[in-house]
Amino acid sequence: MNKIVLRPWQKEDARELAAIANNRNVWNNVRDALPNPYTVMDALQWIAHVNDKDPVLNFAIVFEGAIAGSIGCVLKSDVSRKTVEIGYFVGEQYWGKGIATEAVNLLLDFIETRLDVARIEAHVFEQNRPSMKVLQNNKFYLEGIQRRAVIKNNQLLDDYVWVKLV
Repeated sequence: MNKIVLRPWQKEDARELAAIANNRNVWNNVRDALPNPYTVMDALQWIAHVNDKDPVLNFAIVFEGAIAGSIGCVLKSDVSRKTVEIGYFVGEQYWGKGIATEAVNLLLDFIETRLDVARIEAHVFEQNRPSMKVLQNNKFYLEGIQRRAVIKNNQLLDDYVWVKLV
């Protein structure tokens, strides 16, 4: 395993976060809520937003002392209040090193020990096979494919729903 740490975001991380997130290849695999281009100001606003939550649910992925990506979760509400959705990305220079797999494993430990949930889910665009492998490696199963359910780059895509029951 790699030396991965998840920790709350710090203002000092803004430049590194912007450098990683301001990448079209990263952006092609995440929701449009992530700005593109992604600036240091976007990073500062994100860091302030996520650190205002209690508990903090979004973390920096630190690999060998450097910011390698972002990971976190969103608690669902109402009748889905026992469900949490996870999301993550790593910088392109860190792809293929097992960092996302280990980061998801660490986030799962956090969720299972700190949150009162029964279900963890992740949504992955059809072309993002490496992310699907990360989830498989963490014992998620493919619950279903929502056909033509998302639009990215003006293209309708299938949304793969991966689940882990707690």
